[in-house]
Amino acid sequence: MIIKTQSQARNIFTFFLLLGFLFCTAKIAVAQSLSSSELINNAKQYDGKTVVFEGEVIGDIMQRGEYAWVNLYGGESAIGIWINSSLTKDILYTGSYKAKGDLLEVTGIFHRACAEHGGDLDIHAAALRKIAPGRNISHKINPAKRNWALLGLGVVLLAWILTRLKSR
Repeated sequence: MIIKTQSQARNIFTFFLLLGFLFCTAKIAVAQSLSSSELINNAKQYDGKTVVFEGEVIGDIMQRGEYAWVNLYGGESAIGIWINSSLTKDILYTGSYKAKGDLLEVTGIFHRACAEHGGDLDIHAAALRKIAPGRNISHKINPAKRNWALLGLGVVLLAWILTRLKSR
């Protein structure tokens, strides 16, 4: 592209200058995920407002007709999420000893004392997005602990045999 006049160059320069100014001064509303601590400690401030919360799915998905309870662990605490059952179909892993749960981002209405659910703190989810999938976790047996357990079992077995022989 060849710029033919000084006027065109000035117009392009002005356009990019204006564009840069707009990017620098515009306040673009981006929803930021809140931590469980922030929600719990500032529950009054967020009560009844739309929040974004992310965490690992832990425990069981508890179906309640058209809705379900899902607990999300946000690093410090878990928060109960009341969600439409149709949104839970994408949850494949729930956190436990044997698995790392799916990492979800939930957008919904925060309630510090939900009248619908007996005064519990919860989030009524409107949207759900999977950030990262969960996975199974395999635990290796510690050889030293295994050896000590076998030695202990042998001592107990030997003591039992000796008491049986002595009683005869």
